[in-house]
Amino acid sequence: MEKVKCLILGGGPAGFTAAIYASRANLEPVLYEGIQPGGQLTTTTLVENFPGFPGGVDAITLTDGMREQARSFGADIRQGSATKADLSQRPFRITIDDEKEIEAETLIIATGAQAKYLGLESEKKYMGMGVSACATCDGFFYRKRTVAVVGGGDTACEEALYLAGLAKKVYMIVRRDVFRASKIMGDRVLNTPNIEVLWNCNTQEVLGDGTAVTGARLLRKDGTVFDIEIDGFFLGIGHAPGSALFEGQLELDANGFIVTKGKTSCTSVDGVFAAGDVQDPTYKQAVTAAASGCVAARDAEKFLHQQ
Repeated sequence: MEKVKCLILGGGPAGFTAAIYASRANLEPVLYEGIQPGGQLTTTTLVENFPGFPGGVDAITLTDGMREQARSFGADIRQGSATKADLSQRPFRITIDDEKEIEAETLIIATGAQAKYLGLESEKKYMGMGVSACATCDGFFYRKRTVAVVGGGDTACEEALYLAGLAKKVYMIVRRDVFRASKIMGDRVLNTPNIEVLWNCNTQEVLGDGTAVTGARLLRKDGTVFDIEIDGFFLGIGHAPGSALFEGQLELDANGFIVTKGKTSCTSVDGVFAAGDVQDPTYKQAVTAAASGCVAARDAEKFLHQQ
């Protein structure tokens, strides 16, 4: 049984930043990168809104740099995913890949959140080439162009309204004849001149020329099939946080995000901390994830000093 002071689960901006700070605090952190090394950020291409890169930076280059920076301070970064967790007492017991057991004096959960997709093959094909699940991240590339947003809830409305400030035209593809969103959000969409809502529609296929999105094929409830011409296809149907392993052990909100206390990273279990998108249903940005990783490492350091 391996014993560690600080175990970090998740290899995105939150996990890597936590590892940088934990290493510099001599916590000798061990980090397991999980099923998506580099985190959700690696599903995009050019990152233009991370501070310090005036010309933008390739997402893989950015996350690789974070990983190497953590290693340079002594973080032990490994491949593997947590498959079992016992948080009933300290040290916490975490099983990696159903094989290796680790006892951790503190645990930082930075397992992120995965955007929900429609499951279309064409959607996967054009990921990063016009298909995106983050308007804040990628909307800038579609200034004065035409885009579509899928969804009818508050998330989709927020994405559509954000894009409407950049794009020439925004289609909202809504599968019902009403919004699921709050009335105030729905009214804002309906009162925005360059947003057109396509009610009772489902996406059959994302269309493209092999290098970029050019349109979408939609199916109306009445059986009508038609195409729209677009340059970008945005998903606004929510995110699934990587918290399933901790159900029944940590306090989660109604959507499965880990609840943290106030401005800290502290969870409902002393010695367990959460950082990044797994505890952030609102902002979901690389820079906010990185900042929360710093907070989690500092909280873990303080906790250990008080023991």
